[in-house]
Amino acid sequence: MYVCVDDATGKVHLRFGRTENTADAMLTLWEYVKNNGIPRSIYLDRFSAYYAKEKLTDFARAMKELKMEIIYAHSPQAKGRVENRNRTLQDRLVKAMRQRGISTMLDANEYLRKEFTSEFNRRFAVNPEAPDAHKSAEGYMLEEIFCYKTTRQVRNDYTINLSGGYIQLLKSESPLPRPKQDVTLHRHLSGELYIYFNGQKLKYEILTGKKAKQPYKFRKLPNDHPWRRMNNQMPGSKKLSLSAST
Repeated sequence: MYVCVDDATGKVHLRFGRTENTADAMLTLWEYVKNNGIPRSIYLDRFSAYYAKEKLTDFARAMKELKMEIIYAHSPQAKGRVENRNRTLQDRLVKAMRQRGISTMLDANEYLRKEFTSEFNRRFAVNPEAPDAHKSAEGYMLEEIFCYKTTRQVRNDYTINLSGGYIQLLKSESPLPRPKQDVTLHRHLSGELYIYFNGQKLKYEILTGKKAKQPYKFRKLPNDHPWRRMNNQMPGSKKLSLSAST
């Protein structure tokens, strides 16, 4: 279960997920931002969805695009307020769901959204006079932030490789990148894929089957090619048959 706690008021935002993973973490914070605005900072543990030594995870990259500071806890005990809320929730939420016969994650999340969370905040939130430090989410395209992003290099035939398959870039009003240039792929949490170059969306087609490797083509050198003249001028050497690949 994902638990977001506002440090100033103790208000919570709750969401069930099957595991602690990037997609559910981004969905949870997306819901939080839509309901409350963008926090100034976020306090996280060093789970792999949130932290990597040599690069930004997709979750951390989304926080950077929202201009949110990430503060990493050094131990689970450091997140005291969240742990306290978890103990309270494990008692009250489990009993409330049992009374209502809720047994599926879909129904549980629906109950959290429509009833439990607002009632819980009404009873346990503090400091109602505290100023709201959240930033407005207006102007942010949240579906383009809470998604998976990666870059791929364009091949000579204007295809790109993705997860062992191939995608053919198509001509459209947006100019195509040149071979060897990079494009950015956005995989939305809904599963939709978008490809961008210089901020413009590109059309594409997913190729079915394995793309055949193109054989090398050989071109016979003309008789007056410098390599032939050099070969003919070498004393005591046999003539070599030379060809060049294109």
